[in-house]
Amino acid sequence: MESHDPAVSSEEPVLSALEARVLGCLMEKEATTPDIYPLSLNSLVNACNQKNNRNPVLEVGEEEVTAAIELLRDKHLLTLFSGANSRAIKYRHKFGEIWPIEPAAQAFMCELILRGPQTAAGLRGNCERLAAVPDLAGTEEILADLAARLSGALVRKLDRQPGQKESRWAATIVEGWQALAGGGGTSSIVPEGSGPIRPTVAVEMKLPAAAEARLASLETEMAELRAELSALRDSLGG
Repeated sequence: MESHDPAVSSEEPVLSALEARVLGCLMEKEATTPDIYPLSLNSLVNACNQKNNRNPVLEVGEEEVTAAIELLRDKHLLTLFSGANSRAIKYRHKFGEIWPIEPAAQAFMCELILRGPQTAAGLRGNCERLAAVPDLAGTEEILADLAARLSGALVRKLDRQPGQKESRWAATIVEGWQALAGGGGTSSIVPEGSGPIRPTVAVEMKLPAAAEARLASLETEMAELRAELSALRDSLGG
């Protein structure tokens, strides 16, 4: 049964580039390193800045990733996890709860989110580390199904550009895909097959007013707690 949450069922992009990176990293690590999943904030920052299996390569810190986490929580795509033996708060994704699709399809979405537009053949090869994937015909069929969802397409097949032998597929839930579909605009995504050199992008995230207010409130609470702790230490002669 598909989700009909209006916040995530539209064909309009619902994720910024950094939100997509955080979500994609959680999806990837759940499949490739289940022993350390859910992820701590430090592990998630490292995953976002990872240089392999990423396009573009990013340089982000805890503050940017924390802001993206809060936005993903607002969209019900991420939740906090604290196990019985866990000292730190960890994070897990809820992609399958919002967009319930088969494992191979989720693996395709993960790779499109992390690497940007890819051919069906390239996508299939990249996804073999995440899940059991079908042959090329089956891959095309799954992608076509994702593009034809009644509650909103998750992918779109881009027009083949000059110099490209095959069309590429893009995740429509990530901002910027329309510019790629129209062949115009400037994209920070490096085309597949362009070579081993990739740019490193420093991300500065502009938060919505609600997220800014939430972070400001948390900072105020922390300052008050520090002041109370300091006063308690003084009263105890510490």
